Amino acid sequence: MQETYDHRRVEQAAQADWQAQDAYRVTEDPNKKKYYACSMLPYPSGKLHMGHVRNYTINDMLARQLRMQGYNVLMPMGWDAFGLPAENAALKNGVPPAKWTYENIAYMKGQMQAMGLAIDWSREVATCDPDYYRWNQWLFLKMLEKGIAYRKTQVVNWDPVDQTVLANEQVIDGKGWRTGAPVEKREIPGYYLKITDYVQELLDHVQLGNDKATLTGWPDRVRLMQENWIGKSAGVRFAFTHDIRGADGQPIQEGRMYVFTTRADTIMGVTFCAVAAEHPLATHAAQGNPELAAFIEKCKQGGTTEAELALRDKEGMPTGLNVVHPLTGEEVPLWVGNYVLMSYGDGAVMGVPAHDERDFAFALKYGLPITQVVHIDGETYNHSQWQDWYADKQRGVTINSDTFSGMSYPEAVNAVAHALEQKGLGEKKTTWRLRDWGISRQRYWGTPIPMIHCDACGTVPVPERDLPVVLPQDLVPDGSGNPLNKSEAFLKVDCPCCGKPARRETDTMDTFIDSSWYFMRYCDPKNAEAMVAGGTEYWMPMDQYIGGIEHAILHLLYARFWTKVMRDLGLVKIDEPFTKLLTQGMVLNHIYSRRTAKGGKEYFWPADIDPVMDADGHQVGAKLNKAVGDLPAGTLIDYEGVGTMSKSKNNGVDPQDLIEKYGADTARLYTMFTAPPEATLEWNDAAVEGSYRFLRRVWNFGVKLNAMNNIAASAVLASAAGKNGIEFSKNAKGLRHEVHSVLGQIDYDYQRLQYNTVVSGAMKLLNALEGFKSDGSVGDQAALAEGFSVLLRVLYPVTPHMTHALWKALGFEAVQGALLDAPWPKPDEDALKLDEVELMLQVNGKLRGAIQVPAGASKDDIEKTALASEAFAKHSGEGAVKKVIVVPGRLVNVVVA
Repeated sequence: MQETYDHRRVEQAAQADWQAQDAYRVTEDPNKKKYYACSMLPYPSGKLHMGHVRNYTINDMLARQLRMQGYNVLMPMGWDAFGLPAENAALKNGVPPAKWTYENIAYMKGQMQAMGLAIDWSREVATCDPDYYRWNQWLFLKMLEKGIAYRKTQVVNWDPVDQTVLANEQVIDGKGWRTGAPVEKREIPGYYLKITDYVQELLDHVQLGNDKATLTGWPDRVRLMQENWIGKSAGVRFAFTHDIRGADGQPIQEGRMYVFTTRADTIMGVTFCAVAAEHPLATHAAQGNPELAAFIEKCKQGGTTEAELALRDKEGMPTGLNVVHPLTGEEVPLWVGNYVLMSYGDGAVMGVPAHDERDFAFALKYGLPITQVVHIDGETYNHSQWQDWYADKQRGVTINSDTFSGMSYPEAVNAVAHALEQKGLGEKKTTWRLRDWGISRQRYWGTPIPMIHCDACGTVPVPERDLPVVLPQDLVPDGSGNPLNKSEAFLKVDCPCCGKPARRETDTMDTFIDSSWYFMRYCDPKNAEAMVAGGTEYWMPMDQYIGGIEHAILHLLYARFWTKVMRDLGLVKIDEPFTKLLTQGMVLNHIYSRRTAKGGKEYFWPADIDPVMDADGHQVGAKLNKAVGDLPAGTLIDYEGVGTMSKSKNNGVDPQDLIEKYGADTARLYTMFTAPPEATLEWNDAAVEGSYRFLRRVWNFGVKLNAMNNIAASAVLASAAGKNGIEFSKNAKGLRHEVHSVLGQIDYDYQRLQYNTVVSGAMKLLNALEGFKSDGSVGDQAALAEGFSVLLRVLYPVTPHMTHALWKALGFEAVQGALLDAPWPKPDEDALKLDEVELMLQVNGKLRGAIQVPAGASKDDIEKTALASEAFAKHSGEGAVKKVIVVPGRLVNVVVA
C-alpha cells in the first residue's frame, strides 16, 4: 500500500479494475428490485462544465449506494447531438457539424470516464445516429396516421439574409442575432403535433391539489411551472359584430370578431378592442392607409411568444374601424396592438382599461376612455393611477353595468354568459395557453422529416420500409440557408405513390423531439427491430430523473406528451415517464470586470484578483494581484457579485484542470459537500483544497490501520461480538456507539438525497476514529476496523476511487467482497445500547458539570449519584437540598435552598 495519497495512481488503478470487470454493464433481472436513475443527456458542446460534474455526481452517488443495497441499478448516458450550436460552429470553422459533434462526444466521454462515473456505456446513444433518429421518423409517421401529426401554415421569424427561421430568443430588437438583418414574419407550411389532445391529462397528472395528480415526487415549483404553461382558463368567448366587408363584398369573418375573456363581469367597461397585426381586420384596414400598414409591418418584427411580448412597450394604432358591443349595441373603436398575438385565442382582445393593468396603461398613453365597472367598498378609484384592487375579482361588485350591476364576480360572469348565449353571440368556454407543438425547423442539423413532395400526388409520407431518411453528414452550412435545399443527392427521390420524380422535405425536426424519449431508448439501445421492447417494460417508468431547472417546462412537458402518445399506440404501458425529479442548483462563481476605453467589458479570472472588503467583512470591490496585459498589479476592478459559471465571463472552472490537480474524488466530494443538491453552489477554491485535505486524512488513517493484523476479520467480528466472545472496552463501546449513531443519520440522508450532510457525517466518523485511543486489545482493534469499514462504505458513492483502493489494500475485499457490491452498512442496535449515559448536572438551574450513571439507573440511583458527585459538592455551598429534578436521558437539576 502506498504511504502517501497519489490521486492519479489511485484513480487510474480503480478505473482499470472496473473496466476489466465490465463493472457497470447492467442487464434486466426480474429477481432484483430495479432502480432507473438518469441525468438529462448533455449537449456535446466540447467540454464538461462544473454543472455537469455536479449533476452526474448526484446521479452516481444514488446509483452506487442503491447497488450496495441490492438494487439492479441502471445509469446510462447519451448525447443530445443535433441542434443549432453545431451548425454555428460549422459555419465558423468551415467543417461539417457531424465532425465537430463526434469529436466533442469523444472528448466529453473521456472526461466522464475520468470522473469514474458508474455509467453503462453499452447503452450509449447519440441522437444524430440514424439508428436512433429513424425511430423519431417512424413514430412521426404513426402520429400522422392517427391524426396526431398534421401540416398547416405557421407564422415564423424569418431572417432574410441567412434564409432561415429563427427562434424567438434569436431575435434581438427585431433583428437576427447573427446577421443583424430586420426579421420578417412569414407564413410558411410546417408540421405540428396535437399536444392539445392531451392537455387535460397533462394538467391533471401535475396539478397541485388535484386528486388525479401522480407526479407527487416532483418539486412543487416545477409542477406549478408546468401548470401555468398549460394554462387552463375558464371564461366566456363571444363576438363583437360588424359590417366590415372585404374585396368580395362579404362581411369579414362573417361579421363577427371573437374574443375570449376571464373577466366577463367587466364587459360593460369595454372602451376599445385590439387585434393582432396579422388579423384579417387589420389587413383590411391597412389597405389605403400607408401609416397603418407600416405600423403593422413593425408589429410583425420580433418574437411571437407571450414572454417576448411582455417585455415589449405596448404600442397601438387606430384602424378607423368600429365593431359593435354585443350587449349595448354601441360602436367600439378598433385598434391594432403590438401586444396581441394571432396565435393565441382569436387574435383579438377586448380593452377594459379600468380593470386590466395593461389596458389601463394603453388607455393613458393614447387618451382612451376609462370606465369603472367594478367597485370595492372603502376604495376610491383614481383614473390617472393604477391600483392593484382595480383587478380584484374576489372582493369586487359590478357598478355602471345596467342590469348586471350589484353582482359579484361569479354572478356577473354567469349572467353575462347567459345574455350573450341568448343573443347567439357567446358562451362559456375553457381555453388553454398550451398550443400544438410546431416541430418544423428550416435547419440542416436535425432529424429529416420523412415526407416527400410530389407535383402529382401532393405531400406524401416516406414508406416505413425506406426509413431512416438519412441526413447527409458532409454538408457545411455557409450562412445562406439550409444546405439540404442545395443537395441534389438528398433532394431527389421518386414518389412512392406514382414513381415520378419528386423531392424530399428539407425541414428537420425540433431537437426537443430527440430528447422526448431517449431515456426509453436507453432501455433497448441496440434493438434494430423495435423502438422500444422488453427493456423498456422492465425499467420504465424512470425512478429518478436529475437535471437543471431550465428544463422544467418544455423538455419535461414534451417528454410527458411523447410518452402518452407511445402509450396510446401500444408501445408502452405507463402514463408518465418520470416518477421522481430532482432539479440540481447551478454552480456560481465570482465575476470581475472593467470597462474598456471603447466602452466594452473585459473580464478577469478570479485567480488574478484580491478582494476588497468593507469594515463588516463584505466584499465591495477587487484589485488585480498581478499584472494582466497592460494593467499593473493593484489596478481596481469592478466586482459584479456571483453568477453562473461562463467561459465568456472568465469565471468558469475547467473540471479537467481540477481533476489533474486534485483528482476526480476531490471534485466529486467538493460539489457534494458544499451545498444541498437543489441549492446553488458558490465556488470556493479554499474549500476545494479543504476537500483534498480531508481525503488525505482518510488515506493516512488507512495507512495507519494497515500496520495492524487481521483488520478485515476484526471488522466482521465486531458486528457479531456477542457470538464470538469479543470483549469491548468502555472506549471501544463509546466508539461503536458514535459510529453507529452517525451511520443512522447518514443512512437517512442518503434516502432523502441530502448528500452534503452525508459528507459531513463521514467527516464526523473520521474525527471519531482519529480521536480513539486504542489499548491494543482485540476488542479495540475490532471496533476501530469496523468503524473504518463503515466510513469507506458510506464514502464510496461520493469518492469511489480512493475507497476502492483502501478497501482492497486493507483486506476488506477478501472478506466482504468488492466494494461496489459490498453490503450497505446498517446501524447495529447492540452498539447503540450504552452501559452508561452522561447526564448534565445543574445546581439551581445552572450547568455545573456532568455525571455518569448506568443506562437503566432508577430515579433514586440518579439522585444519589448527583448528590455524591464532586461537581455538586463544589457548587452547592452550605444550603440544604430542597428537591432533585431528573429529566431522563438529559439532565439532573438539584435545587438548593
